[in-house]
Amino acid sequence: MSDELLRLDGVAMQYGRGETAVTALSGVDLTVSRGELVAVMGASGSGKSTLLTVAGGLTPPTSGEVIVEGHFLSQLSARQLATLRRRSLGFVFQDFNLIPSLTAVENVSLPLELDGWKTRKARRPALDALDVVELADRADRYPADLSGGQQQRVAIARAVVGGRSLILADEPTGALDSTTGEIVLKMLRGRVDAGAGGILVTHDARHAAWADRIVFLRDGRIVDQAEPASVTTLFNTASA
Repeated sequence: MSDELLRLDGVAMQYGRGETAVTALSGVDLTVSRGELVAVMGASGSGKSTLLTVAGGLTPPTSGEVIVEGHFLSQLSARQLATLRRRSLGFVFQDFNLIPSLTAVENVSLPLELDGWKTRKARRPALDALDVVELADRADRYPADLSGGQQQRVAIARAVVGGRSLILADEPTGALDSTTGEIVLKMLRGRVDAGAGGILVTHDARHAAWADRIVFLRDGRIVDQAEPASVTTLFNTASA
């Protein structure tokens, strides 16, 4: 089995046509392997969120190829793509995206049930995922009864349930205080260390330090890559 989970080959994304066309991504090449967390940094409008939606098969690129676990997304039918997203891809967003009328365990088990699992069968791996993020004791609480950090940990559990191999996180700590944000990043890092791969979009160098590699986007292009240690050294120097 290949360690490569994700490959973007020459990916471009353009919105609109003619004089009003906006290029969000241009010639992006990127790989993510098992056990690797890649942080993506860049200014607002640099293409970070677009990169995630394209990598996750939510939006097809204008050109180039996206390959997930050896599957060329451009060659999959809509049904095959939906199945791949449910089984292999986990999304974590800044605003949690939990369903208010469902308990924590019901939110986590929902992707499995959408994939045809019976409710009782889906509950077991959902509880296991909540246990990983240390929220098994909150399984039957509704989102409104959970803190922001707890809700984000439920979202991470939902992203990894069923053994999903690629986690795509878009500013997952943006709505959290620094202490809670560190807890969430620790959970994400732990899942990657257990064998998943991940992309973390962030604007904070301290959060990017949890990654194995940092990719910098500017105007839709990858302009540089760095080890986290070098970036945090610059950050600490600038803050001194």
